[in-house]
Amino acid sequence: MEGALFQATIFLTAAVIAVPIAARMGLGSVLGYLAAGILIGPVLGLVGGYQTVELQHIAEFGVVMMLFIIGLELEPRALWDMRHKLIGLGGLQIGITTLAVMVGAMVLGQYWSVALAIGLIFALSSTAMVLQTLSEKGLMQTGGGRSAFSVLLTQDIAVIPMLALLPLLALPKPPEMVLAETLERLSEGSGKGENAAHEAAISLIQSLPGWGATLLTIGVVAGIILTGVYLTRPVFRFIHHARLREMYTALALLIVVGIAFLMNLVGLSPALGAFLAGVVLASSEFRHELESDIAPFKGMLLGLFFITVGAGINFNILASQTFQVLGLALAIILIKGAILYVLGRAFDLRGRNLWLFTLSLAQAGEFGFVLISFSSQQNVIPQEMKELLLLVVGLTMLITPLLFILYDVLSSRMEEAGETPDADEIDDQGPVIIAGIGRFGQVVNRLVRSSGYKTVVLDHDLTAIQRMRRFGVRGFLGDPTRPDLLHAAGLKDARVLVVALDDPASATRLVAFARRERPDLHIIARARDRTHVFRLYQAGADDIVREMFDSSLRAGRYVLENVGLSEFEAAELEKTFYKHDRHSVQELAKLWDPNLPTVENKAYIARALELEKDLETMLLTQLEEGVAIAAEDDEEAG
Repeated sequence: MEGALFQATIFLTAAVIAVPIAARMGLGSVLGYLAAGILIGPVLGLVGGYQTVELQHIAEFGVVMMLFIIGLELEPRALWDMRHKLIGLGGLQIGITTLAVMVGAMVLGQYWSVALAIGLIFALSSTAMVLQTLSEKGLMQTGGGRSAFSVLLTQDIAVIPMLALLPLLALPKPPEMVLAETLERLSEGSGKGENAAHEAAISLIQSLPGWGATLLTIGVVAGIILTGVYLTRPVFRFIHHARLREMYTALALLIVVGIAFLMNLVGLSPALGAFLAGVVLASSEFRHELESDIAPFKGMLLGLFFITVGAGINFNILASQTFQVLGLALAIILIKGAILYVLGRAFDLRGRNLWLFTLSLAQAGEFGFVLISFSSQQNVIPQEMKELLLLVVGLTMLITPLLFILYDVLSSRMEEAGETPDADEIDDQGPVIIAGIGRFGQVVNRLVRSSGYKTVVLDHDLTAIQRMRRFGVRGFLGDPTRPDLLHAAGLKDARVLVVALDDPASATRLVAFARRERPDLHIIARARDRTHVFRLYQAGADDIVREMFDSSLRAGRYVLENVGLSEFEAAELEKTFYKHDRHSVQELAKLWDPNLPTVENKAYIARALELEKDLETMLLTQLEEGVAIAAEDDEEAG
C-alpha cells in the first residue's frame, strides 16, 4: 500500500511542477506531461519497469474515456454527413501511408506480412495528443483542425478492421514456441484460483485460428452496438428512479470499464469499443449526463497516460541503437508529413491550415502501442522487433509538441507576410460601409439593404465573400483595417461605418483610424464584452453593441413573463434595465484603466457595486408601483 502511495505521490508531484511550467512557456500541457515522465523515469529513476507498465494500463483509461466522449458528440447522422472527408481524406491517408511504410519496410528486408503490419501501425496518429493540443491552442474550429479531426476519427474507426486483419497475417509458430507459451501460461496460472476463469478465457481465445479471431472481433463489436441500442436506455431509466446523483457516475464508469474489460478479454482495443458505444449513445437523452460524469476522470487519466509514455521510453535501446531509432522516427514523420501535405493540397487546404494539418498528424499514436502488443501476441511481428517499434512510436509522440511549436513559428511568419489572397479592386462606394460580414454583419447588411440603402461590404474571409456572392450580394475581399481599401470604399463621403469584425483588437484599431480620418463620421461597432466596450468608447465609437447583450436581455424578458409577470411588465423592466446599463457603461468607462486589471481597480469596483444596487432598487420600485396601479385599476373596475 505504501509503495502505491509513494508512486502516486511522485507522479502527481511531477505533473504539478512540470505541466504549469510548460504551459507558461507556451509549450502546451502535453509536452509538460511527457517531460515529467522522462524526468521521474529514465533521468532520476524514481519510477520505471513493472510499476510504470502497470500504471500505464490504468492510465490508458484516459484514452478510452476520451474516445467515449468523442463518440457521444458524434451521432451516426453526423458521421454520415462527414463521409466525404472520412472516406476521402482519412481513407486515402491510411491507405497511402500504410503502402508507403510497407514498401519501406520491405526495402529494409522485412517479410511482406510483417511489413504490412508495420505499415498499419504507423498509419495511425495520436488522437489523445493532437486533440488535446488543438483544444488548448483554440485550433479545433480552423480548417486544418477540422480536417485533422476527420482523419483522426477515420483512423479510430479503422482500428476495428485492422484488429480483425492482423490475426490473418500471423507467422507460423514453431512447435517448441507453442509448448513454451503453454507451459508459461500454466505456470503463471498456478496459485491464482481467483483468476482461473479469466485465464481460461484468455487461453481459449489465444488458441483460436486466425479466421476464428476475426469472427470473434466482429461479434464483439456487433454485441456492443446492440447493447447500446437496446439495453442502456432501460438501465438508465431504472437508475433515474433511484434519484441518487452518484449512481449516474457509477453507471457511466461501469459502461466504460465493462467495455474495456470485454475488449481486452478478446484482445481488442478498449478505446475503440468505448468510441462505438459513445456513437451509439449519442442520440440518447442521457448523453449529457454521461459526458459530464466521465469528463473529470478523462482529463486526469490522459495526463497520467502521457507521463507514463515519457517514463516508459527505453533509453537503453535508444543509447545502443541511437542512429537507427532516430532515423526510423524521423523517416516516419517525414513520410507521413509528405503524404499529409499532398493530400491537404488536394483537398483545398492552404497556408496555415495546410501546415497545421500536416504537422499535427505526422506522428504515430497511442493505438500503435495497442497494435504492436496485439501483433506480438498473434505472432504477426517477431518478439525482438516489439521493443524497437514501441520506442519509435513513443519517440514520434515525444517529437509532436515540437512540431506544434514549428507550426506556431510558420503561422506567425505567414501572418507577418500577410498570407492572404490578393484584395479585390474596389470600384463601388456607398453611404454605409460594413467591415466584416459574419453573422453580426450579415443581419445589419440585410436590414439596411432591404430598407433601400446602399452598402459597401469589406471582409478578409474569402469563404464569407464567396458565400454572399452566391446569394446575389456583392462584397469585396480585403482587410478592412487597411487605409487604402477604406478610402477606396468611400470613407471620405460615407455617412455610417459599421465595424463588425471578429477580432477585438482589429475592431478597435479600425474605429480609432476612422475617427482620426473622419471626426464627423457615425461609427457603430460590435463589442465582444464590456472591456471591449470601454476600448471602443475610448477609440471613438458612437454606438457600441455587445454581441450577446440584446439577445440575453430578450431571454431575460421571457423568463420574467414565465414567472408571473405580464408581457407589459416584463417589457417595461427590460427597457429600464437597458437604459440603466447604458448609463452604467458610460459611468464605468470614466474609471476604467487599460493598464490595471478590473479586479484590482478599487474605484471601478466601488462604482460598479453602487450602480448594481441602484439598478436593483429601481427595478423593485418599478415593479411595486406596477402592482399598486394594477390593484387600483381592479378596484375601479370592481
